[in-house]
Amino acid sequence: MKKFKLAFAISIVLLATACQNQKESLDAVGIMPLPASVIPASGSFQVNESTSIQISGSGEELSFIADYLAQKLRNATGFAIPVSGDAGSIVLDLKSNSGDESYELEIGEEKIVISSNGVSGIFYGVQTLLQAFPAELFSPNPSNQTWEVPAGKIVDKPKYAYRGSMLDVSRHFMGVEEVKHYIDLMAELKLNYLHLHLTDDQGWRIEIKSWPKLTEIGGSTQVGGGEGGYYTQEDYVDIVKYASQRFITIVPEVDMPGHTNAILASYGELNSGINLPDGDTETVTKSVEKAEGELKKSNIIREPAELYTGIEVGFSTLDTDLELTYQLIDDVVRELSAITPGPYFHIGGDESHVTKKDDYIYFIERVQEIVKSHGKISIGWDEIATTTLLPGNVAQFWAMADNAKLAQEQGNQVLMSPAKKAYLDMQYDSTTRIGLHWAAYIELDSAYLWDPANYTDGITKKDILGVEAPLWTETVVTRDDLEYLVFPRLAAIAEVAWTPTEKRNWESFKKRIAIQGKRWELRDINFYKSPKVDW
Repeated sequence: MKKFKLAFAISIVLLATACQNQKESLDAVGIMPLPASVIPASGSFQVNESTSIQISGSGEELSFIADYLAQKLRNATGFAIPVSGDAGSIVLDLKSNSGDESYELEIGEEKIVISSNGVSGIFYGVQTLLQAFPAELFSPNPSNQTWEVPAGKIVDKPKYAYRGSMLDVSRHFMGVEEVKHYIDLMAELKLNYLHLHLTDDQGWRIEIKSWPKLTEIGGSTQVGGGEGGYYTQEDYVDIVKYASQRFITIVPEVDMPGHTNAILASYGELNSGINLPDGDTETVTKSVEKAEGELKKSNIIREPAELYTGIEVGFSTLDTDLELTYQLIDDVVRELSAITPGPYFHIGGDESHVTKKDDYIYFIERVQEIVKSHGKISIGWDEIATTTLLPGNVAQFWAMADNAKLAQEQGNQVLMSPAKKAYLDMQYDSTTRIGLHWAAYIELDSAYLWDPANYTDGITKKDILGVEAPLWTETVVTRDDLEYLVFPRLAAIAEVAWTPTEKRNWESFKKRIAIQGKRWELRDINFYKSPKVDW
C-alpha cells in the first residue's frame, strides 16, 4: 500500500512538472498569428527590477517601438524598464532600414534580442514577445507575479504584403478614439492596412474644404437617423499618424459612382434628378427599378436628394456626363491624397446598379486617371475589373470570381475579401444578436479554414496583393457591437494573411485563440465565444 501511495505521489509530481513544462514551452504560449518557425529551448527569461531595453540602431520609429514595449511592461509589472542606447537585457537590433517585415526573436535566460532589417519587423517581433508572456501582461492594472517568458528562437515573416481590415464609418459613424482603439487591436495581430469606408448613401465622413456641404449636410445623419458625424482633416491626420506609429497604413475610400446619395443630398447641382425618399424596402425597390428610365430624361431638374437612413443599396448614381462631377472628384482626391501618405486610394465602384454600363466604364477609367494624377494607386471593388485598369491598380474581390479573373488577365493584382469568408458583419449563426447573413453565416472555423491562393480558379498567390476583412456597419452602433462581430474572426483572418499555409492548423488555432481570449477578457474586449473553442 505504501509503495502504491509513493508511486501515486511520484506520478502526480511528474504530471505537474509536465504541465509546467508545457506552459513554459515557447510553442504553447498562444502566439497569434502563428510564426513561420518556433524552436523552443530550455529555461526562461524573467523580467525584474533590473530589466532594461537597449536600442541598437537609430530613428524616431525605433525609439517609439522601444517606448511602446517599455510602457507595456511597466503597466503590467510596475518596474521602471528604462530605455537607452548603451546596454539592456532586451535588445531591439535594427540592422538596416530596408522596410523588411521579417524578424528574428531570440529569448535566452539572460537576454532577449529582436532583430530585423526593417523597423516594422522590430515592431512585429515586439508583438510576438508580448504574447509570449503570461496573459496578465495585457491587464490594465499591475500584477504582483513572476513575469517569465519561455526561451527559444522564432524566425518569422508575413505571407502577404497587404494584411488589412476595413471599417465602414459611413453607415454608423465611429469617432477618432474608437478608430484608434481598433488600430491598437489590429496592430497586435500584425495587420498593416486599415481601409476606411468614408462615404456612402447614409453619410459623408471626411471634411473637404472646397466642398463644405459634404459634411455639413451629408455628414449629418446615419442608418436609423442618428446624428452622424465626420472627421475634420485634422482628425484624419491624427488617425493617420497614430496608425503609422503602429505600422498601419490608412486607405481612404470614396465610393462612387453608386453609393453616393450623401453627395447628391449635399449638392443638388450634381443630382441627375432622382430623389429617393427615406422609405421602406418596397419604396426603395420601386425607385431602383424606375431610376434608369428617369436618367434618360432630357429635361433634368437638379435638386438635392433627400438624406437617406436605410440600408438598401443600388439606387444612387453620380451623373457621369456632368463635368462638375469630375471637378468634385478631383477636389476630393486632391485634398484627401495630400493628407494620406500611403500609396492607395479606394474608389469604390460596387453595386452601381442604375449607372448604365458604358457610363460606368467611362467613369471608372476617368477616375483612375484622376487618382493617378494625384500620385495614388487605385483600389476598387471587383466590379472595376470590367473596365480597363491602369497598370498597378488593384481589384478587391468580394463577390464575383469572374471579375477577379478579369483583373488577373489584365496583369493586375487582387485583394482578397470574399464575403463568404472575410466579411466580419456576417452573423456567426442564426442566433447571433446583430449582423447580416446575405452572404453566409461565418463561424470561426469558416473564417479560418480557407486559403486565398486556391479560393477561386485562376487566382494564385502571385496574383494576390493580400487579404482584407471588411466590417460593414448596418447593425453596428457601439464599441461592444464592433468587438462582438470582429473578434475572434479578425485573428483568424490575420493568420490566413500572415502564416504559411502549410503551417496553419485548426486544432492549433483553437488552442491559441483560447489564450488570446484571456488577453481580450483582461481588457474587457467584448469578443464572441465561439462554441467551436474551449475557452
